[in-house]
Amino acid sequence: MDLQHIKAVITGGASGLGLACAEYLHANGASAVLLDLQDDKGHEAMGGLNAVINCAGILGAGRVLGKQGPMPLSQFETTIRVNLIGSFNVAKAAANLMQANQASAEGERGVIINTASVAAYEGQIGQAAYSASKGGVVGMTLPMARELGRFGIRVMTIAPGIFWTPMVDSMPADVQASLNAQIPFPSRLGKADEFASLVGFILQTPYLNGETIRLDGAVRLTAK
Repeated sequence: MDLQHIKAVITGGASGLGLACAEYLHANGASAVLLDLQDDKGHEAMGGLNAVINCAGILGAGRVLGKQGPMPLSQFETTIRVNLIGSFNVAKAAANLMQANQASAEGERGVIINTASVAAYEGQIGQAAYSASKGGVVGMTLPMARELGRFGIRVMTIAPGIFWTPMVDSMPADVQASLNAQIPFPSRLGKADEFASLVGFILQTPYLNGETIRLDGAVRLTAK
């Protein structure tokens, strides 16, 4: 799909990876609405919807058995609700709109890109809730792609590794150096614009479907 024809909704678009995607799409002639998926406003602002990039999420960090006792179930539920149920809810609402789009010459009507994490595969201590939520995002990618393919809608997921965030920027230099050293190559944290570039590549490559792509510099998270 030509980026100039993209009409996207980006959740979590006000900062971090979502903001980088918004800036990338805008710079390449696409239209984007941040944060919300509202039928009327989306159609008025962009004349339709053919792409969704789900970047909204929370860490939900906490041990199963912490110093204050077992993790409150509400904490686990909140992490699942935001990261997994939230992604699904936006995706299914988007698919419902996309199925009515005019198909491209190849039959494509829309693209859904969800954000998981390498923690879906190598969750660290304290990431039980987060890893479960992101593992669910990975797990629903293929069945959604298989189901929505008959409507010409692709579903992809990106699993980023350790990326540079404002939180990292405030860390001491030695902590930043330690994080960089964990990445095999290149030995640095991921850049938001690299995530955005991959989003752009997925949008423009119709044969990418039903897969999760790790974007992580070959890092494999340790237990701690």
